[in-house]
Amino acid sequence: MVDEILGEHEIIRLIQQRLAVMPGMLIGFGDDVAAVPLGNGLMAVLKTDMLVGHTDVPKGMSLWQAAHKAVVMNVSDFASKGIQPSAALAAIGLPKNMATKKAASDIADGLNAGAQEYGCYIVGGDTNEGSDLILGISLFGVAKTERLILRSGAKVGDILAVTGPFGKTAAGLRLLLGDYSASQQVREVLVDSVLNPKARLREGLALAGCGQAVSSSMDSSDGLAWSLHELARQSDVGFVVDNLPVAPEVKKFASANKLDAADLALYGGEEYELVLTIAPKLWAEAKTAVEAVSGCLIPIGRATHEMGVTLDFEGKKQVIEARGFEHFTAQE
Repeated sequence: MVDEILGEHEIIRLIQQRLAVMPGMLIGFGDDVAAVPLGNGLMAVLKTDMLVGHTDVPKGMSLWQAAHKAVVMNVSDFASKGIQPSAALAAIGLPKNMATKKAASDIADGLNAGAQEYGCYIVGGDTNEGSDLILGISLFGVAKTERLILRSGAKVGDILAVTGPFGKTAAGLRLLLGDYSASQQVREVLVDSVLNPKARLREGLALAGCGQAVSSSMDSSDGLAWSLHELARQSDVGFVVDNLPVAPEVKKFASANKLDAADLALYGGEEYELVLTIAPKLWAEAKTAVEAVSGCLIPIGRATHEMGVTLDFEGKKQVIEARGFEHFTAQE
């Protein structure tokens, strides 16, 4: 009998079901980070994420950029909780042909640049031989327990918002890997979004400082559509999206290549924007706080009693499918 091949999300659920739950755990399995109580109203916040060469390093990405991205992947989850990271460990796996002075230097410089960009430090780690490039980052920070922002707090009537437009990485990846065209200016923006991703830490910290304004939040690395469904599922609400945040460069790219800009925005991934819900009474305060750190907060819809996630935009009404990038299934 052949054992069934599972998708990433099902594997995660299966593993979680077999783990003992730590007493006093502040954040349950399935959120962006983990947290352990330290006493005196403080918690240790933990996160680990792994970059693998075959799936996470596209053609054209340097080792420096890959190492920088490995840090961004983790910081983005801290950003979604509004928590400042302070230290990180790096577990590095290298195939023999990468065991060179230049490769090691580029990786070290990329890791350090990523950590310093977001106000933290690489404080140790491990190195081993592997069949592919592996950069596993474990992030640590300390925060007040009262600042917890979970995926599960959205309430009916809350404003659904994001910290930036979507679709750039999905379009940029196609330019790097496929036979697609774009003007030089559009190409530079789209490709840069893939090679030099940014985490919205400043925005997350600003939002966390707005008291109870943010009711739920997560990062969008698995794609906007998947993130919307995950927030809806954990909060037991539905969402109607009436302002799809498609980047202008994505609209131009889609038009030139006969692609659907909405699909690029909804079903891509690795955008590292924040997807969140905000109490209507505190919207103005939240928007002002984000703009004060040179960010943007875009309202894209609202939370509803009706379950499911639907798009009602520019005369188009349709169900937004619960899909995005998922390891082991190659669905995108």
